[in-house]
Amino acid sequence: MSSVAGQPVVVTRAESGGGGLRGELERLGLTALHWPVIGIEWTDAAEWEALRRATATFDWIVFTSAHAVEAVTDTLPRPPARTRIAAVGSSTADLLRERGWRVDLCGPGPGAETLVHALAEVGLRGRRVLYPASSRSRPTLPEGLARLGADVVRFVAYRTVPATLDADSCRTMIRRNAVGAVTFASPSAVTELENILGTEYFQHLFATAPAVSIGPTTARALEARGIPSTVAASATLRGLAHACLAVWHDPQPKGCTDELSLS
Repeated sequence: MSSVAGQPVVVTRAESGGGGLRGELERLGLTALHWPVIGIEWTDAAEWEALRRATATFDWIVFTSAHAVEAVTDTLPRPPARTRIAAVGSSTADLLRERGWRVDLCGPGPGAETLVHALAEVGLRGRRVLYPASSRSRPTLPEGLARLGADVVRFVAYRTVPATLDADSCRTMIRRNAVGAVTFASPSAVTELENILGTEYFQHLFATAPAVSIGPTTARALEARGIPSTVAASATLRGLAHACLAVWHDPQPKGCTDELSLS
């Protein structure tokens, strides 16, 4: 076994070095093909300085992504003593602990909805909540917390920007049906890959290769485009890699294998 259906697994998240999802795939004997479609830019230092001065005024800081954890903990080596910390799932919580932050509450599963439900049991009425987020973050979490009576401050900790990708090279592989599976770790990656390839090539890609999503929110972004996906059992890079391995073992056909003539 060298790849899904003998072909490489596309990694659309930005990665450097040999770790990340590519490392997890290779440990399972799968071949990774890096098509980074988004890049991450940290927020300007001046904005962080203003946030640093205000952090002690928050009752909670709520994290929903690894990038948010990295951005905040790079700026604040430790959390304010009286501020409680919540994480959307086990992988986010583990990263916080690795960086020396305690975790007071962890959502029971992937997705902002589960964290909102967990915080509802704690009680947030009148509490001030900091939500460090992506520039493209969805309103699910802040809206849910506001309904619980919290005063939510959304801080753009990092910006998700389109990455430079050789679209012609990608389209050549798609014409040859040379992709075994495509992984997505965020809805933004779905949007940007379609923008880069064009809708025709994007749709043909998934007529011949399965999509694999890290969680239900990402899966819904694909479903909105008529594309089903296998969803990782755990919303982690390791879970995403194992979902690809499960796809490799799935005997059901994933689409035609003949090359398609596209312009």
